[in-house]
Amino acid sequence: MNGVAYAVVRFDPPAVFLAEDIDVLQRLLALELVADTDPAELSEEGAGDLRRALLDERWGDAVVTWMELSGVAVDVYTFLPVYGRGELPSELIGAQLQFKRLFRDA
Repeated sequence: MNGVAYAVVRFDPPAVFLAEDIDVLQRLLALELVADTDPAELSEEGAGDLRRALLDERWGDAVVTWMELSGVAVDVYTFLPVYGRGELPSELIGAQLQFKRLFRDA
């Protein structure tokens, strides 16, 4: 079964980032979230810490540091299954329903 990794950034409203796996997700967050931060909103030391983590390709460290500096939480999920026709064929859904909890007493 195919799946994706995703992150929910607790902005108001929340932002969702989706990638094919956790490695790509970390790079995506580093590029689109961390590196897009206005350095004027950070201390000189904080901006330097983020720059070093990014230049050293320590993507996860950069995201964690960004969360600490910004106070914004990021929930990261390493695998969410993606269902397609192969996993849920329309011709078998009726047969599968009879084994679900709602139909056990019927």
